[in-house]
Amino acid sequence: MTIGLQTAAYLSATVLFILALGGLSNQEKAKRAVWFGIIGMAIAVLATVAGSEVSMSSMLIGAIVIGAVIGAIVAMRVEMTGMPQLVAALHSFVGLAAVFIGINSDLSVHDFASEAARIIHEVEIFLGVFIGAVTFTGSIIAYGKLAGKIGGKALILPGRHLWNLVMVGGSLVLMLMYMNHAGSWTLYVMTLLALLLGAHLVMAIGGADMPVVVSMLNSYSGWAAAATGFLLGNDLLIVTGALVGSSGAILSYIMCKAMNRHFLSVILGGWGDATGPAMEIEGEQIAIDVDGVASALDDADSVIIVPGYGMAVAQAQQSVSELTRRLRAKGKEVRFAIHPVAGRLPGHMNVLLAEAKVPYDIVLEMDEINDDFASTDVVIIIGSNDIVNPAAQEDPNSPIAGMPVLEVWNAKQVIVSKRGQGTGYSGIENPLFYKDNTRMFYGDAKASLDQLLTQIS
Repeated sequence: MTIGLQTAAYLSATVLFILALGGLSNQEKAKRAVWFGIIGMAIAVLATVAGSEVSMSSMLIGAIVIGAVIGAIVAMRVEMTGMPQLVAALHSFVGLAAVFIGINSDLSVHDFASEAARIIHEVEIFLGVFIGAVTFTGSIIAYGKLAGKIGGKALILPGRHLWNLVMVGGSLVLMLMYMNHAGSWTLYVMTLLALLLGAHLVMAIGGADMPVVVSMLNSYSGWAAAATGFLLGNDLLIVTGALVGSSGAILSYIMCKAMNRHFLSVILGGWGDATGPAMEIEGEQIAIDVDGVASALDDADSVIIVPGYGMAVAQAQQSVSELTRRLRAKGKEVRFAIHPVAGRLPGHMNVLLAEAKVPYDIVLEMDEINDDFASTDVVIIIGSNDIVNPAAQEDPNSPIAGMPVLEVWNAKQVIVSKRGQGTGYSGIENPLFYKDNTRMFYGDAKASLDQLLTQIS
C-alpha cells in the first residue's frame, strides 16, 4: 500500500471514529455509531498491516487471528453485569502494550538527525512507559474490585499522598537521568515505580467511586496510546489516543460533577472526607409482600422506576420492561430515573433498559426528573443504594455528603426491591429504608418482579 493510500485510509478511519463518538451521545443513534467505530477500526488495522513499514509474516498473521478469536469469544460470553470489569481489563492491555513498545524502542538502535530529536524521542519513551504502567496496574486493581476479587473498601495507608509524590518525583528525576545518558536502568526503575503508583492510586479508591475510576482509566489508556503514536510516528494512533483520552477525561469530569466531587479527590482517596460521627438512624425497615406492591401499583397513577446495579446482577431488566408495558397499558404514567453513576459503568443502566426494549423517551436523567418525585404516587427502586440515599443531603458527616441524589423520598410511597438488609457495595447505610413511606420488597429482583407480574395483568 502506498503512503498516499494509507494516509487516505487513516483519514477515513479518523472520521469514522469521530462519528462514532458523536453518535454515542444519542441512544437512538448509538447502534449505528458502534458500527462506525467497528468499520473505522477494521480500516485502521488493514491500512497499518498493509503499510510499507510492516513486514507480513506468519507470526503477525497468527497474532491477529488469535487476538480476533479471543476477542470474539470474550465479547459473546460476557454478561452485562461483567462489562465494567471487562472494560477495566481491556484498559490494562492498552497500558501494557505502551510499556512494551516503549521498552522495545529503548532497546532498538536509532540514528537521530539532531540532539533535539534524541531528546524528544526519549521523552516520548519515558512518558509512554510511565502512563502505560500506571494504566496497567491501576486497571488490574479496578478489575479485581469490580469483579469482587478485591475488597471494595479503600486502602488508606499512612502518608499515602507523600508516597505518591515520592514516586512521581522519583520518576521525574529518573527521566532527567535517562536523558543525560545514565542508562536504560533508569527506564526500568521508573517502570517499577509507575506500576506501584498505579496499583496504590486505585487501591486507595473506594467502591462508590469505581464508575469514575473506570472512566479515568479509559482516559489514561487513551493518552498512553497517543504517546505510543508519537513514538511510532503513527498519526492515526495519535488522533485515536487523543480522542479516547479527552473523551474519558470529559466523562470523568461530568461524573465527578454529578457526585459533587473533585476529580483530584477521587484519584487521591475516594469517598471519606467526613470528620464526625454519622447521623443515627431511627425506626425500622418495614417489609411488604407481593400483594401489597400490586395493590400500591393498582392505586397509583404515576410510577417512577429507579434501576441500579442490583437489577443488572439479577438480570431483571426484561421483567422490568414487561412490568412497564403492563402498567402503561392500564393508562398509568411510568418513567425511569437514571443517576449519572448508577451501576458500575457510565451508561450501564441505559444499555440494560435499551436491551430490554424500554422506550427511550421515558428514560430520564436525574436533572430531568428529580423535581417530579413530589408529585409521584409510587417509586420502585431496584437494587440502588447510594444514588437514592437522603444522608447525602441530611447528614454532613456522611461519606457521601453533598452528592446530588435522586430525591425519591419525596414521593407518596417508596418500594425498595433488595436482597436483604445489607449496606450495598460501598458499605454506606441508607436512612431511606427506615422512612415511614418506604416499604422493603425483599428477595432477588427478577424473582420478585416475576411474582409481581402474576398479580398484574
